[in-house]
Amino acid sequence: MKFTKQEARKRRHFRVRKKVTGTAAKPRLNVFKSNTNFYAQIIDDVRGVTLASASTMKSTLKSKSNIEAAVAVANEIAKKAQELKIEEVVFDRGGYQYHGKVKAFADAAREAGLKF
Repeated sequence: MKFTKQEARKRRHFRVRKKVTGTAAKPRLNVFKSNTNFYAQIIDDVRGVTLASASTMKSTLKSKSNIEAAVAVANEIAKKAQELKIEEVVFDRGGYQYHGKVKAFADAAREAGLKF
């Protein structure tokens, strides 16, 4: 059976989510990218609550779906995490390959102070 790109990503994400969960002490940092925007959330899966979120929807960037946009979202989410006194997270790449925008996001989040 052949899957579309979106279906294949969702299946990969489901496999990862069976193993990766976020707690209050170490929440999950989730990323999602669409054709036009880049999103990130810090989630406590035990309570089922989103603690912080950031996206290019609020950003003033010209292009909202490139590497520099992913870096801007990473800096914003790291700043919000520091305000909530969150230092360590579990990185959930959302079924995407770890390269390009996702890798740039992860590297920028680490440089901004998040540990994962």
